[in-house]
Amino acid sequence: MITFIVGLFILLIGYIFYSRYTEKCFGITPNDTPAVKINDGVDFVPLPKRKNMLIHLLNIAGLGPILGAIQGILFGPVAFILIPLGCVFMGGVHDYFSGMLSVRNDGAQITELIKKYLGKGMYAFFIIVVSIMLLLLASVFVYTAGDLTAERFFAQSDFSLNNSIIITIYAVIALYYILATLFPIDKIIGRFYPIFGLLLLTGTALVVLGFITKGVHLQNIDFNALNQHPMRVHILPMFFMTVSCGLLSGFHSTQSTIISRTITSEKDGRQVFYGMMCLESLIAMVWAAGAMHVYSLNLVPQNMVGSVNVINSIADVFVFPALAFIVTIAVVVLPVTSGDTALRGLRMILGEAFHLSQTQIRNRLLIIVPIAFIIISVILWAKSNEGSFALVWRYFNFVNQLIAVPTFLYASVFLYKRGKNYFMTLLPGLFYIFITSFFILNSKIGFNLDYTISKISAIIVTLISLFFIFRLLREEQN
Repeated sequence: MITFIVGLFILLIGYIFYSRYTEKCFGITPNDTPAVKINDGVDFVPLPKRKNMLIHLLNIAGLGPILGAIQGILFGPVAFILIPLGCVFMGGVHDYFSGMLSVRNDGAQITELIKKYLGKGMYAFFIIVVSIMLLLLASVFVYTAGDLTAERFFAQSDFSLNNSIIITIYAVIALYYILATLFPIDKIIGRFYPIFGLLLLTGTALVVLGFITKGVHLQNIDFNALNQHPMRVHILPMFFMTVSCGLLSGFHSTQSTIISRTITSEKDGRQVFYGMMCLESLIAMVWAAGAMHVYSLNLVPQNMVGSVNVINSIADVFVFPALAFIVTIAVVVLPVTSGDTALRGLRMILGEAFHLSQTQIRNRLLIIVPIAFIIISVILWAKSNEGSFALVWRYFNFVNQLIAVPTFLYASVFLYKRGKNYFMTLLPGLFYIFITSFFILNSKIGFNLDYTISKISAIIVTLISLFFIFRLLREEQN
């Protein structure tokens, strides 16, 4: 239990002090934000800070902070330290700079920021990578939200397309995604997300209440056995690929730029971007603790360890039956409220790329209709091929962490040009160059090389990247 409390303390102190340091390095101004200057009634819409906080929390909190946590805790109580440290020094910094640099550049999306600070070559590569990632995420979350809804509210066990109930649920979720992407942000997202956000926080609070009233069995860190994964999976790189939301997620850079168009003051950025990342990390810590408890007492069948079914076990143990439905709703809401904003982010990115004004609904439809057909095709493929869902999810995890790298790099360029501490973003960027290259070299879905060879090769890739990064910084200086 002490290790868990220490982790919570790291998260709290980190937010209080390091978020302020991050804000100081960025240098906020009293200038009007894009929401105020542009205010097009569609994407650029001024919203209150509290509403922005809840919307952003749901934007970034898909199933990641729960599913990633219940898988990450398999590495042992070291997760209670790595998650908050990663959030404070990497995830919070990443989310803050991705959001605030967008605010400073008239609500530009991640791809346009890459073009401005890192050049057209990086832009051409990452606009493809980011677009694929958002398409995969939206497809996976229609799939995930649909199956969760069918199982928990309609008692379904057949998740094939032969089941008409499954098809109907998928269609309803997909239609909601399209409408939420088409409509102005204050019409659907702005109205319902605060309610969904409160449900998420209430569900997590009920689990915490169960810790207090029923007791929770948590191990403390053992420095002689930091890695306790039952399958002997290495912490590097797998822990940092498994636990994304709650620690660091590149996907957040596509969501922070949505909210960059709705905040009304730069001083709100610390609480909206950095603060909600820390809150997501807290949610991950709570679910990791619940998972450790049910694992340690063997309350989960071995074949379900690390799966979404662990969520039910945690709810059954810690939440009073009469209130368990709140946890269920909160969990189902998570993939829905990240999938729709993934599509919204993709619409905005493609709108910028093709210079299509998004104030006209015709232009929004030009982008959304082809995207809808692609998503339907991905879902049909995933449902007709055994194991394809797991394959898509593994590639998504890789791409998700990969796109965190350019955000750290363009933030480093921004800080370097202003004579600020650019190492606060450069070091996390280098670390994730190492992690992502290590993973793709060693993983079976990548080059499947020997572990040691992959590690040495990843170090070489990181050092070569450092050379080119310093060359870029020198060019910026000149």
